[in-house]
Amino acid sequence: MSQSQDVKQQDQSINWLVVVVFGLFHIGAVASLFMFSWQALIVAVILYWIAGSLGIGMGYHRLLTHRGYKTPKPVEYFLSLCGTLAVEGGPANWVVTHRIHHRFSDQEGDPHSPRDGGWWAHMGWILVGRAQEHPPAVLHRYAPDLMRDRFQRALNRFYIWPIVFLGLGLYALGGWPFLTWGLCLRVVLGLHATWLVNSATHMWGSRRFATRDDSRNNWWVAWLTFGEGWHNNHHAHPTSARHGLAWYEIDMNWWGIRTLKWLGLAKSIRQVRLKDPIPSVSMPVEAQDNLLAETP
Repeated sequence: MSQSQDVKQQDQSINWLVVVVFGLFHIGAVASLFMFSWQALIVAVILYWIAGSLGIGMGYHRLLTHRGYKTPKPVEYFLSLCGTLAVEGGPANWVVTHRIHHRFSDQEGDPHSPRDGGWWAHMGWILVGRAQEHPPAVLHRYAPDLMRDRFQRALNRFYIWPIVFLGLGLYALGGWPFLTWGLCLRVVLGLHATWLVNSATHMWGSRRFATRDDSRNNWWVAWLTFGEGWHNNHHAHPTSARHGLAWYEIDMNWWGIRTLKWLGLAKSIRQVRLKDPIPSVSMPVEAQDNLLAETP
C-alpha cells in the first residue's frame, strides 16, 4: 500500500459527534447576536487573537508543524495550550494533518484539496470519518518530534479540557453573553477562517511562485487569519516563519514571532531573505532553494 493510500481517509461515514458539536457552536454563535455587550465583544476579540494567532498561526502551524523558529519549552507549551482554544484538535493531530497536506498537496492523499470540491476542502472533510484523530502509527510517522514529548502527548489526548475550563470561566465571569461571544461565535469565526486557508487559498488569489500545487496568496483570508492567507508564499517556503513577503502583505503572526525574538523567547528564525528580489511573476520551484536564511 502506498503512503498516500495509507494516510487517505478510509471511513467516509458521517461523524455525528463532530456534526452535533459544531452544530451547537453555530447555534450558540447565532444566539450571541441577541446577547450583545461591549464587554463580551472585547472578550471575543482578545480570545480570537489568542486562539487564532498565538495558538494556530504562531503555535500549531509555524512552530510545531514547520519548526520555522525555536522557543524555550515553556513558550512552546503555552502556544500549544492557546491552540487548543481554537477547537481544532490536539497539537499532534493538527500537525499530522497539515504535514500530510504538504506532502500530498492537491494530489491523492491530501485530506482537504479543493480538487475534491470546494465544500469538501472547506469543512466537508472534517465531518466524516476520523479526520482529525490519527492512529498511533500515523502520529509517530508524521509527528515523531511531538510524540516524543510527554506534555504534547498528554495535551493531544486531553485537548478538550482547556476549552471546557475556559467556557466555565466565561460563564462565571459574564454569563451567557460572555459564553456565546467568547466561546461560540469566536470559535465559529476562527474555524471558518482556518478552513478558508484550506479551501479559498487553493482556489482564489495570485501566485508568486510556481509551486506544484494550487496554493494562492489571498489578502482577505490573510486578514482573517493574522497572515496565514499568503499561502502560495508558504507552500513555496514551508519552513519560513514569515509568510507575508512584500510590504503590503500584512502578517501579524510574523510580527508576533518578531516580538518573541525581541523578548529573547525565539531564535533560529527561518525566513526568505528580503534583500533578494521578490519576483512579480511565477518563479519555478527549482530556483527557490537559495532564498531561505536563518537568523539567530
